[in-house]
Amino acid sequence: MLKQDVALHFRDALQIGLEIRQGRLSARQVATYFLDRIERAAGLNAFSVITAERALAQADAADRLLAAGIVLGPFHGVPVAVKDSVQWEGTEATLGSQSRVGKISTETATVLRSLMAQGMVVLGKTKMTEFAFGLSGQNLTQGTARNPWDAAVARAPGGSSSGSGVAVAAGLVPIALGGDTGGSVRAPATLNGLVGYKPSSGMISGAGSLPLSETLDVLGPIARSVADARQLAAVLAGPDIADPSTLVLPAACVAALRAPAAPIHSPIAVLDAQAWPATLDSATQLNWQGTLDRLQAAGLEVQTWTPPPALSFARMAEDNSTVLAYEAYRYYGELAADSRQALWSVVRDRILAGGMIDSASYEAALQRRRTDMQVFAQAMQGSAALLMPACDQVAQALDPEDVRHAGLGKLLRPGNFLGAAAISLPTGLDEQGLPTGIQLMTPRGHDSALLDCAHLVEQALGRLSRHPDLAHWGL
Repeated sequence: MLKQDVALHFRDALQIGLEIRQGRLSARQVATYFLDRIERAAGLNAFSVITAERALAQADAADRLLAAGIVLGPFHGVPVAVKDSVQWEGTEATLGSQSRVGKISTETATVLRSLMAQGMVVLGKTKMTEFAFGLSGQNLTQGTARNPWDAAVARAPGGSSSGSGVAVAAGLVPIALGGDTGGSVRAPATLNGLVGYKPSSGMISGAGSLPLSETLDVLGPIARSVADARQLAAVLAGPDIADPSTLVLPAACVAALRAPAAPIHSPIAVLDAQAWPATLDSATQLNWQGTLDRLQAAGLEVQTWTPPPALSFARMAEDNSTVLAYEAYRYYGELAADSRQALWSVVRDRILAGGMIDSASYEAALQRRRTDMQVFAQAMQGSAALLMPACDQVAQALDPEDVRHAGLGKLLRPGNFLGAAAISLPTGLDEQGLPTGIQLMTPRGHDSALLDCAHLVEQALGRLSRHPDLAHWGL
């Protein structure tokens, strides 16, 4: 067992991988260390399934391969966690719902097979919003993952990949995989002071992961650094015959992810505040302006960008909700209509509302999506990426009606509707010691350009120098 005063739990995943390859750590040591933290931090409610026995077997296999001179990749022996919606044969996949308790997966998702093929050690599956339908991260039926940045007030952890965000923020795992249908990777990353990367639609296979919306669902990493997020996406990206959406993007888009970060040669477009789909509270507005000042002081060129008249970010957020709800009802409408099922009333109502959307409205939204993607790609020519707020406020206390964090959806959903590559980055802590953040976006398929820009923005803003105080949870 490693000494508890070693800050292994706050190191980047790539750094841990390097130390394992260099023989300074063994995969079993690392897995045991993190499993011990998970066990002691049960009060954070970050995990739905802990696969300790499997994890230790994987760690031992990773160590044996290294001893034989075989390295599977940069994350060889590194622990990872995946959202509960990612199926793993022989483990439970409840999708955050009591209605699915006891549902054991009979298949393993493509992404999980890829993680294990890279020699990663899967510690378990993480908590999520029920059926992935909500951005605050609240789950009244299975318990809400606890945002570790405030021990006194139960604040939103961000959803729907709530457990993944909490697990990384609290140092229970160095990197995690979430899912983003309307901001569900970027929301928990933002509210937990982390990097959340939503790849372009079709970049990473969703085969074997339980759906919310087949049009909008995207899997992506929650990490401590842009480099970690980029590398995890690079090992997961690529065509998969089991997911037709991955057969659309040109191979060059995937290959570019594996290249080192490069300088940007175009200005960063800053979305005009008049086009924001939500209003920031006063503290977040001050933080936003301060962030722009810091970027300019670091020498980055930023220019105000006004979208074409047809490209309304507020309307795209609403259209994303239309598509999401319509498709979610097709999956879970019958279940939600059954009053005997133990669904949280808020999520039940959201699913049933999808049944009120007619097919003509749904098809019209899809047509607007196709047009918007083309208009956005054309309008962004000459810009490195689009910079805009990721949240309208820091994590607030949870509310029973789950409406306090509605602004998150308005700001994050346009990225899903555009099928865009989008990433959220931490910008610091507010006066309460709570994380703040921004997001960058590029047209679909321009993930490498997005990550190049994100790397430079991360360097300009600096990494968070503080971590949550975890003493309350015995860590």
